[in-house]
Amino acid sequence: MSKYTVFIESTATGYSAHVPDLPGCVAAAATLRETRELIREAIEFRIEGLKLHGEPVPPPASLVEEIAVVV
Repeated sequence: MSKYTVFIESTATGYSAHVPDLPGCVAAAATLRETRELIREAIEFRIEGLKLHGEPVPPPASLVEEIAVVV
């Protein structure tokens, strides 16, 4: 099992998500819950497609940190 970093952002109509380590792997939905479900499916689908075409599956490499700043 691998864990990929997923960036989720709020939009005017809900949420969007993308996976930096899997270019083109995106999802969007009206709710956060649905967006999470869809991006999980998109990750699985992308990896399945890479394997099907004999392409390497990029390992998870992105890191996320929260940096505190004074505003």
